Amino acid sequence: MGTKALWAPWRMEYIRRPSGGGCFLCEILPAGNDRANLVLRRDPHAVLLMNRYPYNNGHLLVAPRRHVADLGDLSPEERAAIMDLLDLGVRALRATVRPDGFNLGFNLGGAAGAGLESHLHGHIVPRWSGDTNFMPVLADVKVVPQAMDELWADLSAALAG
Repeated sequence: MGTKALWAPWRMEYIRRPSGGGCFLCEILPAGNDRANLVLRRDPHAVLLMNRYPYNNGHLLVAPRRHVADLGDLSPEERAAIMDLLDLGVRALRATVRPDGFNLGFNLGGAAGAGLESHLHGHIVPRWSGDTNFMPVLADVKVVPQAMDELWADLSAALAG
């Protein structure tokens, strides 16, 4: 049968990204171009954005605006803002990509899978019944079926309404 190739050139940006660089969240928070940075909603204490390297279509991140690494370092206002944005992200995804369920979570520390250990961030990962197929098992590849720009527009419209 032979090996098949999956064309995913956007992954090279992730593979070639410098390790040990600065905090990508702190770099985009003051920037003004929310669409280019995939920022969906800003709150005085937290931000909701799309994950540039998603596990699934619609994978979102929620983070405090302040650079803190641990849940215990959050102020009550930051904690409330993060919870509100988690809820808002779930509602927007339900309205746009209609998942069957969600995984919500925080990876605290490198051993837990945190790619960015120094800036706390939570994940909203939409899930569909049967969304785990042969691709991750055989090829260690996830297929994300929607363009990031299209999804950003859909989610922004859902959040505006």
